[in-house]
Amino acid sequence: MSIIQNIRDKGAAIVIGVISLSLIGFLLMDARSGASKGMFGGNSTTIGSVNGQSIELEDFSTKVKAAEAQYQNTNGGVIQQIRQGIWDQMVGEKIVTSEFNKLGFAFTAKEMSSIMFSNDAPQALKQNFTDQQTGQYDIAKAQQWWAQTKRVNNEEQRSAINAQIIDPMKIGALYNKYTSMINGSVYEPSWMTAKLTEETKSFANISFVAVPYTVISDSAVTVTDGDIEKYLEKNKAKYKQEAGVMISYVSFSSAPNQKDSARAKDVVLNLKSALAADTNSKAFIARNTSAINFFDGYTLKSKIQVPNKDSIMALPDGSVFGPYIDGGNYVLAKKISSKILPDSVKCRHILLGTSNPQTQEATMPDSIAKRKVDSIEAAIKGGADFDALEAKYSTDQAAHKDKGVMTFDIATIQGDNFAKEFADFLLNEKGETKKAVKTQFGWHYIEILDKKNPEPAYKVAYMAKEIVPSDETVNTANGGATKLAGQARDLKAFDEYVKKNGLKKTDVPTLIKENDFALGGLNDARQVIKWAFDAKEGDVSNEPFTVGTEYIVPVVTKKVKEGLPDDKSGRTMIENLVRNQKKGEEIKKKLNNPSTLEAAAAVYQKPVLQSGADSTLTFNALIINGVGNEPKVAGASFNKEFQTKVSPPIAGNTGVFVIKVNSINSKPSDPPQIAQQQKEQRVSQQKQQESGNSFTALKKLADIKDKRSKFF
Repeated sequence: MSIIQNIRDKGAAIVIGVISLSLIGFLLMDARSGASKGMFGGNSTTIGSVNGQSIELEDFSTKVKAAEAQYQNTNGGVIQQIRQGIWDQMVGEKIVTSEFNKLGFAFTAKEMSSIMFSNDAPQALKQNFTDQQTGQYDIAKAQQWWAQTKRVNNEEQRSAINAQIIDPMKIGALYNKYTSMINGSVYEPSWMTAKLTEETKSFANISFVAVPYTVISDSAVTVTDGDIEKYLEKNKAKYKQEAGVMISYVSFSSAPNQKDSARAKDVVLNLKSALAADTNSKAFIARNTSAINFFDGYTLKSKIQVPNKDSIMALPDGSVFGPYIDGGNYVLAKKISSKILPDSVKCRHILLGTSNPQTQEATMPDSIAKRKVDSIEAAIKGGADFDALEAKYSTDQAAHKDKGVMTFDIATIQGDNFAKEFADFLLNEKGETKKAVKTQFGWHYIEILDKKNPEPAYKVAYMAKEIVPSDETVNTANGGATKLAGQARDLKAFDEYVKKNGLKKTDVPTLIKENDFALGGLNDARQVIKWAFDAKEGDVSNEPFTVGTEYIVPVVTKKVKEGLPDDKSGRTMIENLVRNQKKGEEIKKKLNNPSTLEAAAAVYQKPVLQSGADSTLTFNALIINGVGNEPKVAGASFNKEFQTKVSPPIAGNTGVFVIKVNSINSKPSDPPQIAQQQKEQRVSQQKQQESGNSFTALKKLADIKDKRSKFF
């Protein structure tokens, strides 16, 4: 790491030993405390299993905490998504690991090194060993860290590193071998190429009679429960459902209302004149507890993203704009001053360090460093070569590779972690380009090489107050929800109360499964779902749940068992399909296998139509011009038997069809190179599909037991 990085981090440089400890600490992520046995589910610590291999709560929780650390805002919805992602990952790892073992795949130490110390290294390593100046992965430092880490005699640390770095890397490498093996088995034989080419070239021209199902009214066809059951049984693979619950709820909002908004506006408005008059905006903002912290720097106009931006920028210095709404706040904006600033500064420096940035021990007396930097400044003014002096005298070892040259964006220069004296010189308005500057790290000789993209920049103080609900608003919502929960003890009473009091009931249209966390538009409703699975059909929660700014009173409208839908649910899903199926049989019976299209047309007084003259009716067509989505008709259009006689009635999606094939034609062949490209594209797509299909198949065959709902 360069000394300039130390400037940014106020001396908190990362040496190899510190990196080792901090990385291990990151990987542990409170593993010891994050998964207390029995915290959620008695003494059991197993939250699931795959083919008999258990998934332990402690391991799962450690991975979840590590993933949560990557997010700044881990609200309930995000946490639930993280948990689901980690669960899917752990299940997938156990499934594929078992398969790798069967196939005899191995992951050698040589393979591990080739991945760790290359640009394909795990992200956890890259995060800690990326050079801040070049943005490149520093392989040498990663190798030093690994050499030191292997000497650490701490089993817990080793386990954490294995779990977070080595094991995922191993699984990734083995999975690449697995997919490579599958991809190697995918090819397209010449006979298939010829067949696919012929199908692509061929197009049909047909005449047909279409008898829509609407010729028979729905009321004329009775669909019995037996019909529904028979259809479901015949198509049970398609309609098999998981166990779950159907939930409805009434919500009472505790979000800020108009009165609450007006109250926040008044508070801010009362501060407006005082903010305008105060000469110390930073102290004023802190003293009055603004929801937006004061930034004692300038923001480029192109980077400012606030409402009323142009109006604020047009203010005279010292004037205040507002109040206005920004997100959930009422805001006053005081324009303090403006200047022209670049979006980045390129410079170079020679550092005469006075202390070790890691240990803070003195390395050179300040007086000697000052004399040296003065001598360097004089030598350069006299024509001495900067690069030679930098190589000889600068103590910023990492910056040597770039001859002391660095580029910083304006936000970094003005940041809290950048040495103020260094920043002041880079942004000086005197036109100075060369100067000796003292910082906490020693004496620097700095030359400004370039200032890019200058534009107006503004210093603005924002006085903001969050719009929050009053106690009255919260109590009203809570009281309404509590009253409903207390008086409605079952679904019937719930519906009667809702109707009587003019409330709005939300029926969640989808089946809720045991480990779901979203309930319709409520993205953090895990507690409601846990209650619903412990409740009985028709139960109403005896107290409200808080979900975001809503108080929720749920009712379980239905408990759904695993397997085929019951008659009522099944009827909702497939009644129209079954009715059309019965209509189709009646239409086919009345058509009575006509010998000509004219005979078929006469039965229901329908015209003889044509399709395919535009060459769009191919073997793979789903949508047929003038017909619609009728794949059965498309397939029958290439049956050569129907060139000499009409087809039997075909029950399709929208009606019953009788067709006559007028001709089957062929388009000109593509040039050989185009045909080869098409073949390669088909093979590539097939490889991608098979890689995914193989895992899907393994997952379907696996015995997966999921007990997460007992813990979370």
